[in-house]
Amino acid sequence: MNALRVDCHQHFWQLQRGDYDWLTADLDALYRDHLPAELAEHLRAAGIDKTVVVQAAASVAESEYLLSLADQHAFIAGVVGWVDMAAPDALAQLARLAHHPKFLGIRPMLQDIADTGWMLKDALDPVYRELITRGLRFDALVKPPHLDALLRLLQRYPELPVVIDHGGKPDIANRAFSPWAARMQALATDTGACCKLSGLLTEAGPNAGAEQLRPYVDHLLQTFGPRRLMWGSDWPVLKLAADYPRWLALTDSLLRELDQPDRDAILGGTAVAFYGLGDTA
Repeated sequence: MNALRVDCHQHFWQLQRGDYDWLTADLDALYRDHLPAELAEHLRAAGIDKTVVVQAAASVAESEYLLSLADQHAFIAGVVGWVDMAAPDALAQLARLAHHPKFLGIRPMLQDIADTGWMLKDALDPVYRELITRGLRFDALVKPPHLDALLRLLQRYPELPVVIDHGGKPDIANRAFSPWAARMQALATDTGACCKLSGLLTEAGPNAGAEQLRPYVDHLLQTFGPRRLMWGSDWPVLKLAADYPRWLALTDSLLRELDQPDRDAILGGTAVAFYGLGDTA
């Protein structure tokens, strides 16, 4: 039996919903509806079995919309949504979403918060503890300046299942390797966090290839290892730099030296284990 292939990070949106303040007409490749039927064609061509769809708006309504799509499309194994962690009714928001069997966890949009230490606020403690109690996951959407605070957060809540989105978003376009590399190594060594092998091509720019990405991918492989890395497309944001087949081809090149069990882990097994997809798929 072939190993399950999972795209652990993709998005959908429908412009008329009005959830997406960041999505403006100047983002020409992205400024239209991106819905399951379109992605399904890429998945079939790539032999990918399941996906995890991730929030792209700071709105509970968008999370509920994504869960409705998961009800309609079997390839969507789960949804990483959003709640207002600082709101008085944050736990009620979380409880409402968690009622759905394909709700996997939350992703606050930390990269857009100027205060890099916001995630450490004491007022957020009940939400973190509720995530742990409910067995839900936390996607950390961060940039390099947030990584020190993220390390402190994970040390404070070692039971919280955390995955770092997009490799911690290193500034590959400007060849910035340090201090990103040291901070990611600390997270890999001192916590149990996983990491997504996604979004890197967008950080590198549209003309980047394996040569530009390899130092960053190799560092993640060396620090986290294949059993804590999971592959994602970040479609359709990916379209700012490349199409789905190109990112797959680059992934194949970057992972070519790995043996099959390690490749299987990155291309599906880690996501299945981390998100508990055997319970939802």
